Amino acid sequence: MLRIYIFCCVTILFTAVSCGDEVQVDTYDYDLLITNALILDGSGEAAYEGDILIHEGVIIEAGPVDVEPTQVRRVIDVEGRTVSPGFIDTHSHGNPLSTPRFDNFLSMGVTTISLGQDGRSPGLDNLSVWMDDVDMQGTGPNVIHFVGHNALRQQVDAPRESDLPFTYIEQMQDILSLSLVSGSFGMTTGLEYDHGTFADLPELIALAEPVAEAGGLIMSHMRSEDDDKIEDSVTELLDQGRGSGAAVHVSHIKIVFADDPQRADDVLSLMNEAREEGLQVTADVYPYTASFTGISIVFPDWALPPNDFSEVVETRRSDLAEYLRNRVNMRNGPEATLFGTEPWAGMTLAEVAEELDKPFEDVLIDDIGPDGASAAYFVMDEDVMRRFLIDPYVMVSSDGSPTMRHPRGYGSFAKIIRQYVNEEGLLTLEEAIHKMSGLPAETLGLSDPSQVDIPRGFIREGFAADLVIFTPSNVRDNATFEEPHTFAEGFDWVIVNGVEVIRDGLRNELLPGGVIRRLPDSIDEL
Repeated sequence: MLRIYIFCCVTILFTAVSCGDEVQVDTYDYDLLITNALILDGSGEAAYEGDILIHEGVIIEAGPVDVEPTQVRRVIDVEGRTVSPGFIDTHSHGNPLSTPRFDNFLSMGVTTISLGQDGRSPGLDNLSVWMDDVDMQGTGPNVIHFVGHNALRQQVDAPRESDLPFTYIEQMQDILSLSLVSGSFGMTTGLEYDHGTFADLPELIALAEPVAEAGGLIMSHMRSEDDDKIEDSVTELLDQGRGSGAAVHVSHIKIVFADDPQRADDVLSLMNEAREEGLQVTADVYPYTASFTGISIVFPDWALPPNDFSEVVETRRSDLAEYLRNRVNMRNGPEATLFGTEPWAGMTLAEVAEELDKPFEDVLIDDIGPDGASAAYFVMDEDVMRRFLIDPYVMVSSDGSPTMRHPRGYGSFAKIIRQYVNEEGLLTLEEAIHKMSGLPAETLGLSDPSQVDIPRGFIREGFAADLVIFTPSNVRDNATFEEPHTFAEGFDWVIVNGVEVIRDGLRNELLPGGVIRRLPDSIDEL
């Protein structure tokens, strides 16, 4: 009866704010009340009707809320729309000091992004200073940091070789340990890329040990995602976890060239077996069948650093041309490579070869080279990717950025709802929201109050007010490979730390986010 009386007394108040207008009162005890919501709390459980009371960026109460209307500064009547935790992107790219708003992520409901991926990360000379700089400027979504293994190797000027002298390992361990104390969430590897590709298993285990001691996470762009090498790559990551005790996570899980969902089951079985041994093993996936990375991925190891490319061209050109011709054709041909780098952005390798009137392998050798471009590669099978997506230990990521010429940076999370929930029914909405909020929060440690100052990822009392308000049937991913920088739509309100960064469908310039610092479990030991 009290709630009915309150709502009747404040009909004018609710009418004013349903369009996003702010109502000022003389005094207030709470900042925001979201009412008439259908709440999906991030756990995967069924939605329930209720309200959410917020103060100073934290959820005070979720459920039927009794509160004097004059105590709340602002009320949003969502009129039965769905309210879920903001989405957490476990694999993101970008520079918060140059593009702090990250509207591409916010527009698809992402309120926390994970930077420092694929072995590359900023701030290793003094991570605390980098974090402070980001905080001083502010960001749209929250940011968490991972230390990149490739960047560590560069930081200590390690030679491009395996079996490193232990002095280099110790230097990298020291930098990594200091970064973990400063608030980094763990370490990423990019074993398919320069610097990372030279690491052997003993090096990887040694560097995972301080991560395990701090309770962090090892995330890996594995050594290969090709169909004939995927099991060995997964086993290497699992062995890194076994040897160090660290939790391990497969970044953007996929199988290049596979066209049988059984191959996904083969990989998932390896991970399940390790899980039965007691190892924490998870993965993320983006909902596209094209990857995006540097063109060096089609070149042979013997044409990449530390080898001299110009010398290889001079002495082994015919071998190189044959390798590139076979490699590209095995990857669905030059039509399946779509450049994202000027002056060829938006053109396939086949189109560039036609324009330059030369074989595509000669284009790669003479006009581009292994460092000359990035591209999207249409090399994955939709049914294989669907099998990964429905696994209970696989969450959603974008592997995107504000500038990358791939629609995943603008559409991934919206596409999950539009295609795999609304159109195909592959996932229920509850399952999809869990894979985009609660599951990544648990995996990263964001939902654990012993690991972060304010937990997040669920709609619960004491959790951060990172929220998304939407009607599921209205959600659209509008980005395409032709127009990759097109914002998603349908997320009417996006709230970060209690602040509306999208209000009634309209973006603004607010920067309520910053760096979330992880609290290591064993700071004294580091």
